[in-house]
Amino acid sequence: MNKNAAPLVAMPLAIVFSASLSAQVTFDRLLHADREPQNWLTYSGTMQSQRHSSLSQINTSNVKNLEMQWVFQARSLEKFEATPLVVDGIMYTVQPPNDIVALDAVTGSVFWVYSYSPSTLARPCCGRVSRGLAILGDTLLMGTIDAHIIAVDAKTGRPIWNRQIADPAAGYAFTHAPLVIKDKVIFGVAGGEYGIRGFIAAFDIKTGNEAWRFNTIPGPGEPGHETWKNDAWKTGGGSVWVTGSYDPDLNLTYWGIGNPGPDWNGDPRPGDNLYSDCVVALDPDTGKLKWYYQFSPHDEFDYDAVQVPVLADMQWKGSRRKVMLWANRNGLMYVLDRTTGEFLQGKPFVEVNWMTGFDEKGRPMRAPGKAPTKEGTRILPGNQGGTNWYSPSYSARTGLFYIPSWVNYDSIYFKQDVEYTEGKTYAGAFPRSPIPFFPNQTQQRKDTEGYGAVRAMDPVTGDRKWEFKMADVTDAGILTTDTDLLFAGGRDGHFVALDARNGNLLWSATLGGGVFAGAMTYSVNGKQYVAISAGNSLFAFALR
Repeated sequence: MNKNAAPLVAMPLAIVFSASLSAQVTFDRLLHADREPQNWLTYSGTMQSQRHSSLSQINTSNVKNLEMQWVFQARSLEKFEATPLVVDGIMYTVQPPNDIVALDAVTGSVFWVYSYSPSTLARPCCGRVSRGLAILGDTLLMGTIDAHIIAVDAKTGRPIWNRQIADPAAGYAFTHAPLVIKDKVIFGVAGGEYGIRGFIAAFDIKTGNEAWRFNTIPGPGEPGHETWKNDAWKTGGGSVWVTGSYDPDLNLTYWGIGNPGPDWNGDPRPGDNLYSDCVVALDPDTGKLKWYYQFSPHDEFDYDAVQVPVLADMQWKGSRRKVMLWANRNGLMYVLDRTTGEFLQGKPFVEVNWMTGFDEKGRPMRAPGKAPTKEGTRILPGNQGGTNWYSPSYSARTGLFYIPSWVNYDSIYFKQDVEYTEGKTYAGAFPRSPIPFFPNQTQQRKDTEGYGAVRAMDPVTGDRKWEFKMADVTDAGILTTDTDLLFAGGRDGHFVALDARNGNLLWSATLGGGVFAGAMTYSVNGKQYVAISAGNSLFAFALR
């Protein structure tokens, strides 16, 4: 396919198969995605973002018989971070950076490709990637690395509308899978390392017109503006690059907000710097803020709170409660009341030395002397965090919260003066760490150094129940199922199935490239598949 061509249907197979490509995904189907586990209708599987499936054909006894069914090789050398959607036997994914591909979920055959060539002005900080799509009716929705949002016909791949939302030359980009709520699609903007002013916005799915906008860095007259001094809010960062969640009973949507700018020098921005490093609960009809909780006030360690909000209804100290589980980059696992934002619990799931505990309001108390300095200060967890954007999973069957973790991982943080110039990095001195930050720097490490792991945590007690240690660190999300299976991966290219009850290794495959996405599962004609992106390819497995 010619990457320089105008965005069109590119594959002649689209003509042959177009009659079978009729999605018609109503919002009611999205709300009740758990009722049709044969499909995968949203980025995290359901609006609650638990990354858990009730499919049961593949179980702890037969998972050893998994075999590769097909491979889709992307025409790209970028990281393949997308989680595909599956709708009634059709798989939709994003070939990086921004090509939408429709595949036969049984064979991997390509139906059509919508090719989009981003502007050369695009400059996303951490890879020319897209993490996926959203769908409503017969319309697929995607954000691009040059700050466009695009609607495409799911049957044919033909573009419906295309809107430029922000200036890519200033660092703005869209990299996450959007979230559909009612008749709107919600996007958050990336680009915090460039001193952007972040926002979350909703758009009419039929027209692409903006319906509302919530500024993640409040300006004059907006609540929270008092937490910024001088004019630091203008370059405050607060980006969003992971998909949020939705509670239809409360009619609230939840989103994690990134670090303030500059990243590693807090001197130009005195104050707590709201709403950086927060989870915000928004009214999806108006964009109005209902509540927030700030995980890392006045962040100087790049501890973006851009993680997946996991929603669960569970027993909490004797009563049923609507909670939010959150594995934060700052190394702490949180339980919040998602109705009110009340802090219920926060406990480390990896080694932490930047804070000593919480005050009576749930605000973290900074440890003395733990801040970037000209000489360098050792901080745990390091810059990549105890976890990051990769999805955790919650299983109501086991009652455990599963976190892809970086263990014994530290960084030396240095203070360096930095000035803002539009379109250039606005961060400070990059921290040093014994564990490489970038995924192409994979290396074997000693047992005394940091490593990747899946950690199974009891969200009620905060205790760790088991750990599966990896040969390298992990950038992969986690999938669990009703048969007590857990799927995960690592930078070393291993894709593994574990017993979710105890962490025992049940099966593994070497995929030839690092796993930088979350696994998902679906079924067609009664046959269950598990799919995962690794390296530059998308792999599908099923029982032999």
